[in-house]
Amino acid sequence: MSVTISDEIHALCRRYQALALSEDEYCLNVALAEEAPQALLSALRFATGKRIHLEQWPTARLELELNRRQIQGNHLQQALQEPEPDAPSLNDESDTPVVQFINQTLRIAIQRRASDIHVEPYQQTLRIRLRIDGVLQAIASPPFALTARLTARLKIMGQLDIAERRLPQDGQLSVQLDNATYSMRIATLPTLHGEKVVLRILHTERQELPLERLGMDQTALAQFAAALSCPQGMILVTGPTGSGKTVTLYSGLRQLNDAQSNLCSVEDPIEIPLFGVNQTQINAKTDLDFSRVLRALLRQDPDIIMIGEIRDRETAEIAVKAAQTGHLVLSTLHTNSTSETLTRLTHMGIPGYLIAACLKLVIAQRLVRKLCLHCRYQQTEAVRFPTAIWPLPLQPWQADGCEHCFSGYYGRIGVYELLAITPEVQTGLLQGEAPDQLAEIARQQGQATLIQAGLTLVSQGVTSLEEVYRIVGIIADTGEAP
Repeated sequence: MSVTISDEIHALCRRYQALALSEDEYCLNVALAEEAPQALLSALRFATGKRIHLEQWPTARLELELNRRQIQGNHLQQALQEPEPDAPSLNDESDTPVVQFINQTLRIAIQRRASDIHVEPYQQTLRIRLRIDGVLQAIASPPFALTARLTARLKIMGQLDIAERRLPQDGQLSVQLDNATYSMRIATLPTLHGEKVVLRILHTERQELPLERLGMDQTALAQFAAALSCPQGMILVTGPTGSGKTVTLYSGLRQLNDAQSNLCSVEDPIEIPLFGVNQTQINAKTDLDFSRVLRALLRQDPDIIMIGEIRDRETAEIAVKAAQTGHLVLSTLHTNSTSETLTRLTHMGIPGYLIAACLKLVIAQRLVRKLCLHCRYQQTEAVRFPTAIWPLPLQPWQADGCEHCFSGYYGRIGVYELLAITPEVQTGLLQGEAPDQLAEIARQQGQATLIQAGLTLVSQGVTSLEEVYRIVGIIADTGEAP
């Protein structure tokens, strides 16, 4: 005879990312994606006094079911029927459902590897979306009646002004969930139907990857490691927002972080606290900008300086000066390719001879979604490209989705284009060559472009041709850039 599973058992299972399925007089059935921790088994046996039967579920299936049960749980649905008060009240028991919903949403986002949580109010409805592997996906949302209390609660967690609803606000918060602490950035924006809130989840363990786990091929990895070993100079990582530049920078810092070097960084904001790195966050309200912090850093006897982003001429000039005077400088720029990065520095007022003298390596990068290993397959029809791009017919891979991924993709990997500043490139810089000419010099040296690096991953079955087209801006039907 079946028995109703208690809330305590459900909560205990959720703590270990498990799912209580059913219970009878003699046995409790539990689903997990991985091997059951001994602590969970012991706790369940102690709490129920019954035999524990385990089922192995695919990760995606387990996450989907946890999502459905957690957000649409009985306790939450009962509480959501209560009318909303005129003003948010966050200290009484009526807001317990709000806290519960936030915790459940955060847990789902972390389990599903989301980078951002979007809380979007519309007319008489509230939409919750997670950005997973670079793509937004909707999840179950609470009734619209919770909107004001939910927004106010998030603003309090981020130490924002809950009374200010007319202006955008930014903040940071840390939450403890399932015995782990997660740092997040919060940003609000007034919209037609209320304040939109976006939470950026900062996954510490993903920001400090060893170099060999970045996804670079052996040639690119050797070039990056060689540049990091230089006693002075500049390394630039370029690409659009969300292309993984921060992960690459932190991985470089991780490689350089030892007791013999003084590592300093200036960031906006500090995404991940790193032991051994003296990190400073800029503050526009106190006029503490990149250039001001950099001047101060140069008086702190630094060996290695990481600059979150070179945004203006003044910051660029200080960075170049530091790279010429015995410091290794790592930073980012928002450009589309390695050759465009050289031109951008020129437009910022940095002469070609200074760029040639201090710059060691430029890395342009993007992120592509990886095909699911469980449902991918190779297409029979080959695709041909111009010989200069890919000399042989290419048989792409694709995936239709399965119980492991539900979309055909699971996870992401970097695609890299590296430009080492060789004597030939230095000559081009000194002569003021255009980006196309600099790119041609790089190709003659054997540099793989972004599309070539992407096609290599396609040939290996790592990603799809559509993903490569997406990151390089090529229209699939025509094979031409828009």
